Amino acid sequence: MTQTPATPDAPAPAPVHWKLVIDAADPHAQADFWAAALHYEVEDNSAFIERLLELGTLPGAATVEFHGRPAFRDLIGVRHPEDPYDLERGTGLGRRLLFQRVPEPKSGKNRLHLDLHPGEERRAGELERLEGLGASVLRRVTEPAGEWVVLADPEGNEFCLH
Repeated sequence: MTQTPATPDAPAPAPVHWKLVIDAADPHAQADFWAAALHYEVEDNSAFIERLLELGTLPGAATVEFHGRPAFRDLIGVRHPEDPYDLERGTGLGRRLLFQRVPEPKSGKNRLHLDLHPGEERRAGELERLEGLGASVLRRVTEPAGEWVVLADPEGNEFCLH
């Protein structure tokens, strides 16, 4: 596929907004883990959910109480605290992870994973902090390209600490 450069008469296309969606048995526990791991914020969709409940467009069975507020039962997001978000819905508009409930357990190796880069001077402390949050060390890697630790989150999803 070839890409045509922008010309003065044709503006460059806008970047595509995206989020990373992660399947989970317990999306809320995963959101808490990853919000803490990344220093992100768990999204608060409660005002939007309350409005949908009042309008009758969302059944109560589709919600749970999470941190004392109504939340969607089967999905929840975490977002970077400095990124913009939709005030009406509480949904992040920037760097964001969305956890969705799925019935089947994780099977096999991840095809996609997060790499965390706290800096060499903070790596040991960060590893200890992540283990305290519920991560487990799978292996330590030393290669000519560098050193890192492969970990698993509480549901077994691999990620790396560089």
